Amino acid sequence: MNTNEVAGLTGLSVRTLHHYDAIGLLCPQRNPENGYREYSEENLDRLQQILFFRECGFPLSVIRELMENPEFDREQAFQVQKAYLVHERRRIDTMLDTLLKTHKTWKGEITMTPKEKFEGFDFSKNPYEEEARRRWGDETVQKSNDTLSALGKEGQEKIAHQMEDIFRTLAQCRQLPPDSPEVLEKVGQFYHFLNDNFGYHYSPEAFAGLGQMYVDDSRFTENIDKYGEGLSAFLAQAMKHYADTLN
Repeated sequence: MNTNEVAGLTGLSVRTLHHYDAIGLLCPQRNPENGYREYSEENLDRLQQILFFRECGFPLSVIRELMENPEFDREQAFQVQKAYLVHERRRIDTMLDTLLKTHKTWKGEITMTPKEKFEGFDFSKNPYEEEARRRWGDETVQKSNDTLSALGKEGQEKIAHQMEDIFRTLAQCRQLPPDSPEVLEKVGQFYHFLNDNFGYHYSPEAFAGLGQMYVDDSRFTENIDKYGEGLSAFLAQAMKHYADTLN
């Protein structure tokens, strides 16, 4: 199968498949006559494994390490993936039950206890913050949290809206080369916005690392790509190019 066929089969974008190839995660053979990618049945099996791991929240860098490990055990991977998905199914079933009970409460058919109103919700862990702490340390993340807390609810909402505007603007540029002057100008505005508002100075290396995290961690990829398909992969390249200009 060619890249377009695999994209149509899986729902992934062509850009995402190209990115998987570029980082050595999924590397199909090339047609010797035209250089086009050709995906074998073995490639599709590997892609299925990648997507199962992504659904379980594994970043791309970890998936690559796991699958390239000589001791990688598909049976063990199956058990991990199954346990995660069963847990998610139970959690979603509980949330659906809570939603249905809430609807009946609105209609006056039943009465819910305060505890019942929040069954199924789990905000005990913030995966974004955990990943940030792992990469940049507790002190850096705490300083950023303190800066945002000082803004109050209104200030935080303003920052969030500005971030959304930035991602929408960058999404409109993603058909341009990531190292083009227009793109680098927009990415530069993003760089200065982060340094001016979050209580932490991003070095060029940290800024490029942030862009790489957008594609390594499926949670970030999913959130950013809501502003435009393939935006996370595009930003990873553009932010790396901008960091290189700063150096």
